[in-house]
Amino acid sequence: MGFTLIALSLALLMFGGMLVSVEVGRRLGFVRLSRDSEGLAKGVGASEGAVFGLLGLILAFTFSGAASRFEARRQLITEEANAIGTAYLRVDLIPEEARPELRNLFRRYLDVRLATYVHIEDQAATEAMLSEASTLQNDIWMKAVAATRRPDVTGRPEVMIVPALNAMIDITTTRKAATQNHPPLAIFVLLGTLSLVSSLLVGYEISSNKHRTWLHAFVFAAITSLSFYVIVDLEFPRLGLIQIENADQILRDLRKNIQ
Repeated sequence: MGFTLIALSLALLMFGGMLVSVEVGRRLGFVRLSRDSEGLAKGVGASEGAVFGLLGLILAFTFSGAASRFEARRQLITEEANAIGTAYLRVDLIPEEARPELRNLFRRYLDVRLATYVHIEDQAATEAMLSEASTLQNDIWMKAVAATRRPDVTGRPEVMIVPALNAMIDITTTRKAATQNHPPLAIFVLLGTLSLVSSLLVGYEISSNKHRTWLHAFVFAAITSLSFYVIVDLEFPRLGLIQIENADQILRDLRKNIQ
């Protein structure tokens, strides 16, 4: 909830800042009109088009990137479930007496992976879960490889088991990297700056009206700040209102199937 409050506060701060910028631009326009009877400065439309175009471009690319990363994280959960499920099934290739211990390790491992990102705001707890998962990976690897080298083993089960275990282990690193993959802070600073500058130009343009009109400025500020909030929420899908936890259901279903 702390993250949600911070994100909402930032969006509201942007909203308020944009309204203030509109008013500042409007007053600058009044000053210009009072000093020059010919009206507002010429060529403002071209600069407005450039600034608004850049703002729209940054919003579009940032939103698109956030949505793509959100979907990529969901897809990685599915890939991990497939990798664990495949490795678990290939335990059947090793001698029967070695299977129960390995299967029990797989169950513990899946429990840890399910719990790893539940409280991602607690970095210490998350790192502890990642460390425990790494330990279980080593145990599974060593016991599986040892089982394939027993003298009573026929054929070459390691050809099937080793690649499956590799995939199961590698996906954990990929998922961890995905949680840390975000745009540079400079992108959000640029987005906020462009929003304020655009609002200033809006206020300057409407200064020629005889009566104060807030509708367009309010809508512009609301839509822009709401877009900013959604982008931030998509970037941190386990902390805000937009949640990725539904994608974990495939891991929970897998856990039920390997009781």
